[in-house]
Amino acid sequence: MKFTLSWLKEHLETDASLDEICERLTTIGLEVEEVDDKAAYKPFTIAKVVDAKQHPDADRLKVLTVDAGDGKPLQIVCGAPNARAGLVGALARPGTYVPGIDVTLSVGKIRGVESHGMMCSEKELDISDNHDGIIDLPEDAPVGTSFAEYAGLDDPVIEINLTPNRPDCTSIFGIARDLAASGLGTLKTKPAPSFAVEGDMPVSLTLDFAEEDKYLCPGFALRLVRGVKNGSSPKWMQQRLIAIGLRPINALVDITNYMTFDQGRPMHVFDAAKIKGGLTVRRATAGEKILALDEREYELTADNVVIADDNGVESIGGVMGGEHSGCDENTTDVLIESALWDPMNIARTGRTLGIITDARYRFERGVDPEYMVPGLERTTELVLELCGGTASEKTVTGYDGYQPKIVEYPFSEVKRLTGLDVSAAESRDILTRLGFAVEGNGETVSVAVPSWRPDVEGKADLVEEVMRIHGVDSIKPEALPTLGAVNEKILTPLQIRSRAARRELAARGMMEAVTWSFISEAEATLFGGGAPALKLSNPIAADMSDMRPSLLPGLLAAAKRNAAIGHGDVALFEVSGTYENDTPKGQRRVAGGVRRGSATLSGAGRMWSNGETGAGRGVGVFDAKADALAVLEACGMPMGNVQIVAGGPDWYHPGRSGTIKMGPKIVLGHFGEFHPKVLETLDVSGKLAGFEIFVDAIPAPKKKATRTKPALTLSPFQAVSRDFAFVVDRDVEAAAIERAAAGADRKLITGVTVFDIFEGASVGEGKKSVAIEVAIQPADRTLTDEDFEALMKKIIANVEKSTGGVIRA
Repeated sequence: MKFTLSWLKEHLETDASLDEICERLTTIGLEVEEVDDKAAYKPFTIAKVVDAKQHPDADRLKVLTVDAGDGKPLQIVCGAPNARAGLVGALARPGTYVPGIDVTLSVGKIRGVESHGMMCSEKELDISDNHDGIIDLPEDAPVGTSFAEYAGLDDPVIEINLTPNRPDCTSIFGIARDLAASGLGTLKTKPAPSFAVEGDMPVSLTLDFAEEDKYLCPGFALRLVRGVKNGSSPKWMQQRLIAIGLRPINALVDITNYMTFDQGRPMHVFDAAKIKGGLTVRRATAGEKILALDEREYELTADNVVIADDNGVESIGGVMGGEHSGCDENTTDVLIESALWDPMNIARTGRTLGIITDARYRFERGVDPEYMVPGLERTTELVLELCGGTASEKTVTGYDGYQPKIVEYPFSEVKRLTGLDVSAAESRDILTRLGFAVEGNGETVSVAVPSWRPDVEGKADLVEEVMRIHGVDSIKPEALPTLGAVNEKILTPLQIRSRAARRELAARGMMEAVTWSFISEAEATLFGGGAPALKLSNPIAADMSDMRPSLLPGLLAAAKRNAAIGHGDVALFEVSGTYENDTPKGQRRVAGGVRRGSATLSGAGRMWSNGETGAGRGVGVFDAKADALAVLEACGMPMGNVQIVAGGPDWYHPGRSGTIKMGPKIVLGHFGEFHPKVLETLDVSGKLAGFEIFVDAIPAPKKKATRTKPALTLSPFQAVSRDFAFVVDRDVEAAAIERAAAGADRKLITGVTVFDIFEGASVGEGKKSVAIEVAIQPADRTLTDEDFEALMKKIIANVEKSTGGVIRA
């Protein structure tokens, strides 16, 4: 919302400076975003052309001798057709920035003749589009003085950031009213318009709505003015409109724009000669079209409200008028409209048709219904004053008057909600100054809300009014009370684990991504979703129709986008929600990740098997497994209870994937390389492996520990290791061999690791060789050869008993 200082002071009697006004506006909730003090116009001065001679080397140029009022004539080369001796205009000296041409002047030569500045046109000063010649001022204009001050261009422009809940301040009068209520001045009130009327209103007006649709247009006022002369609006009105970014068109249109900003009352004018028959306000018929004032054609639906005559639609009610009935220089009779519209319908119409206008902006927030008729009177007064003519009687249809909302307001609410000590007398005074009617003398009073405040619904809104006028800066900061005891954990276990998972994955070289919770139906079906209950009723795009059952589609798409711009080796993770069904329990907290190319834990590098050259190895199932187990460990999962089972969901490679469980029923997650068909369907290429850990499936820790961590004991004896190779059936899991070997002696054996798997004719059909390394740590003495021999026999016997494996020769 923009306005000039002089425009504001037309409604506000105040001696406050510009800085004081801006500070007070922000204090009362009308935050000032920008102030243009018009400093750019200060260098321009009024100067007189003393002499104008023909340029010696250019037919269209003249060499001027200019008096700038300081007794030092300037030589200026000028090409304006109206340049002549005796002309008084606006001078820009060297070093001056000229806004209309975006140039800072300097002394230069034009066709061999030095020029010390320029005489400016209105376009060059960015005050109009007129570039036919330089500015031609009256002969009595004071030479040597400020041109901006003389022309009224030194009027500062204030722009405020107006929140949607303050429709009363979409007018300069409303802003002045708020400032006056804050004590910064006195609100000026103009006398009611007074003018003669002749004859009845000849154009009939009908509100054609069913009973249930009457809310669409709660009131409509109309008046005919005959014999107008629609020329240019006066200079003062044009300057104010230009200052706030509006282009002057003609007097009738400028008056309606002026009323929109001055009083917050959008008006519309019809050329009466172009109206056939009476006016009817109704719902549009599906398929009806209108060529609007923005020269675009709009196709309407039954949701739109229009003003029509016998020719058809003449205006989209409350949004934009039609080109056919618009006023131009030939208009002699004009119909002035002042109407009320349903805010929600206006908002839907504007959004559906893609029309943004100042009228829509105000109507969808709510205008003052009580100003509908006074607004018509004030507009008529301006039309008669600036365009002449004779006004008819007005027609007012549908308006039943304003019934104020009554809010029961306890004065104690201010202290309860804000902490401010505001007396009941001050609260009453503030509300009264703001236009609220306060009745009652007790601790709780009845407050009638004025017609221009549709945003006030309850007592909390009244507290806000008292607080902002009393002063938000009066609220003293207070420290939170210090607690003697140690606080309990603020975050929930799920929040703590989510953070731990993020830190762990980031520490493993993965980058966090935030992907959409919506994916396409095809992707959802591919990853186990696609249920009807998880489809969006109003998706923002066709490929975002379903709630995601997995984090992996979004991460794979992100990896694909990175690869497309040259970043093929990426490791991405996300900790967020997935959706199994439409119940609260169906939303899971999942930590998922994807590695592509050679983005392993040791770092990315080029790799021949990924279609690239250089060192490095491609990611695989074991990288995904390591990431998944790292997340579980970071989340506090006892790793001794974790079991890994071969195979996973259908979107993983059947032979290169695994499922992480705790017991036979609880699934903690999945990991593996992705199925080639899934990657083909998603149009994703390259080596890819990923995982998902269900953070919410990890059992909650017990509130009281049942076991304490044992003391750290370090053995003084040398650790040793022994290698074994067992031949087992091909379907025997390596993990079974690890468990059997570790169970041979739990005190001496501290770790078992598989380091080689071999299959071939030398080990037999349907067989494989699994090589393990057993770490042995003596605790109380150095082991002898006999001790090692006995331990090795026990390991071999345990493996043979558990898996049927025999030591490889």
